[in-house]
Amino acid sequence: MRRLHYSWIVLIIVFFSIIVAGITRSSSGVFIIPFEADFGWERSKISLAIAISLFIYGISGPFMGAIVQIIGIKRMMLLSMGTLMAGLAFTFLMSETWHLILIWGIIIGLGSSLFLTVLSPIIANKWFVKRRGLAVGILTASTATGQLVLLPVLAYIIDRYNWQYAVAMILFLSAVSFIILFFLMKESPMAIGTMPYGEVKDTMESKAVKSGNNPFIIAFTALGEAIKAKEFWLLAGSFFVCGLSTSGLIGTHFVSYCVGFGIAVVTAASMLSFMGIFDLVGTTLSGWLSDRIDNRWLLFWYYSLRGLSLLLLPFALYEGSYVLLIIFSIFYGMDWIATVPPTINITRNIFGLEKSVIIYGWIFAAHQAGAAVAAFGGGIIFERFASYTYAFIGAGVLCFVASLFVIIIKKEKGIAAN
Repeated sequence: MRRLHYSWIVLIIVFFSIIVAGITRSSSGVFIIPFEADFGWERSKISLAIAISLFIYGISGPFMGAIVQIIGIKRMMLLSMGTLMAGLAFTFLMSETWHLILIWGIIIGLGSSLFLTVLSPIIANKWFVKRRGLAVGILTASTATGQLVLLPVLAYIIDRYNWQYAVAMILFLSAVSFIILFFLMKESPMAIGTMPYGEVKDTMESKAVKSGNNPFIIAFTALGEAIKAKEFWLLAGSFFVCGLSTSGLIGTHFVSYCVGFGIAVVTAASMLSFMGIFDLVGTTLSGWLSDRIDNRWLLFWYYSLRGLSLLLLPFALYEGSYVLLIIFSIFYGMDWIATVPPTINITRNIFGLEKSVIIYGWIFAAHQAGAAVAAFGGGIIFERFASYTYAFIGAGVLCFVASLFVIIIKKEKGIAAN
């Protein structure tokens, strides 16, 4: 029987670690109301901590990519997972809003950064020559898988017991992931005497670049080159809207928005999880398609359909229609993070294999800047109008703007299939 290539084992290991980091980050949405009830904190202040976390993990991405070049991917993954575990453990000790900002804003933001920003393209570039788009799609979809499986469980635990038990469960999963990484994760194909999947000769294409340079110099040098290209600004602008309309708005405020219309928190979290089912399918399919279809048109349709779905959501809630909510969940879920594989492909094709990881890190920083704006802005809009409706309508309109950004990228740059 043909032996399974170790690249696929690494993919499974990294898939699980991203699930853990993803559920840690996305769980903040189900903690907003319990934190309000237990500590008496204002929603805008809780939203501020979440916004800081989203921004920190985004802006850290390019530096994480640079540090990986210096200390190696395995050490960086262990360090990041250990940071996540520390943040979760400190959660049991917090009592002031500045504790929340420090723990969930900074520590957990830093701990999740590597897993949720540049890790997918790093693993795809290092371990795969063939099926890179598919590998990125699978790894990107893993954030949705964690949400799919665990968000309703966390909501049930919080509803049945309290939020401390939910945090303890995430901490346990983080410890399991740390152990798996320690014993099974490998630095590179060369470290175990093999080649990347699909490589027929040793071109050393995926060799890690060790450098004694300061990671800040590496990251900002790449940024200095990227900002000269119009395509960088178009991708960063579209990804700003992507972050604003996904993790910043839906990931942070969807559950609270639904609860405001009398929907039970477990039901709202389950609806978010339902989106995760379709996102798992949609993002994996997007990775497969990004190896075959013009990536600009993929992004155009992803942003356009997302805009339509976000305009549908307020109408569905005001009508009290679960049928429309299910339709929203299907269409929105299918392209929640389906934008990632084609965006990574475009970045790789424009800037080259080695530089693309760090430059994508900067593009993803724009994604998280948008997420931070939506997370904090959504809380402000709720306090001002006692509703999130204006926030969701505004996000829908911006998605149509983003669809225009990506379609004007010139195809002759080599942006079609890999």
